[in-house]
Amino acid sequence: MWLYLVALVGLWKLLRLFRERQVVSHLQDKYVFITGCDSGFGNLLARQLDRRGMRVLAACLTEEGAEQLRNKTSDRLETVILDVTKTESIVAATQWVKERVGDKGLWGLVNNAGVLQPFAYLEWYRPEDYTSILHVNLIGLTQVTLSMLFLVKKARGRIVNVSSVLGRVALFSGFYSCSKYGVEAFSDVLRREIKDFGVKVSIIEPGSFSTGMTDPELSIERTKIAWEAAPEHVKESYGQRFFDDFCSTTKRELMKCSTNLSLVTDCMEHALTSTHPRTRYLAGWDARFIFLPLSYLPTSLVDYLFALSRGKPAQAA
Repeated sequence: MWLYLVALVGLWKLLRLFRERQVVSHLQDKYVFITGCDSGFGNLLARQLDRRGMRVLAACLTEEGAEQLRNKTSDRLETVILDVTKTESIVAATQWVKERVGDKGLWGLVNNAGVLQPFAYLEWYRPEDYTSILHVNLIGLTQVTLSMLFLVKKARGRIVNVSSVLGRVALFSGFYSCSKYGVEAFSDVLRREIKDFGVKVSIIEPGSFSTGMTDPELSIERTKIAWEAAPEHVKESYGQRFFDDFCSTTKRELMKCSTNLSLVTDCMEHALTSTHPRTRYLAGWDARFIFLPLSYLPTSLVDYLFALSRGKPAQAA
């Protein structure tokens, strides 16, 4: 019986591999709009798709980032300045894209722009910290998507939303996790609602990667700013020693982040170019071997394991 089961699993794997290796035709004629191209995943993906001959429309937050990207790519790639937290900027970018894609429509929309810092416990956040995270990672993503959806429907194209393993298991970075849970829910609902229009929605769930968002020194600096701004009673309840240990642990873990960003951008590229893209892509060894198993464990067990990995606050019960 076990032999038959192994054979069936092996056959299923081969069939899936065959299906996923089928590539969409005429890629050179297809337009892809990517947010957050100043650095990190968005920047690498823009260069990757440009080398493949696709028509890349790259949105950057700064003109400096846009210029640096243009200097590393072909003349096909075009850039636009976009702040996903501003409605007028999104409207302007949508019009800009519409003028370029014309009747072909927009084949790919990649919602990559995101922010993460500061790393902190929920009580340490200032309102401006968590509202910024939610505005960029969730509200901005939904506004960009809904603004450009008519162009994607015209091309019967793809929407690729960058979530996180913290959108599966909310272990830390509370408001970042909140935003990514929102991305997961929005993407699931959107996929089901627009399936009949021929549009496919994929979710990318990266593990820990070394980007500007996870720079150890910058991250700890912003964590310290959040801690100093926290109410005195909050700091007393946790204690300076707990905070110092938290910073040391966070910095140590951030220094372990993978530098191989192509593990993520290859998933994005596959979602855009495969005839049969996946609904979800896990990127990184920690995503596959830590966070995915954790997501299937009982909540009480995950809580227990998390408690073992951290110290006790000064006024712990």
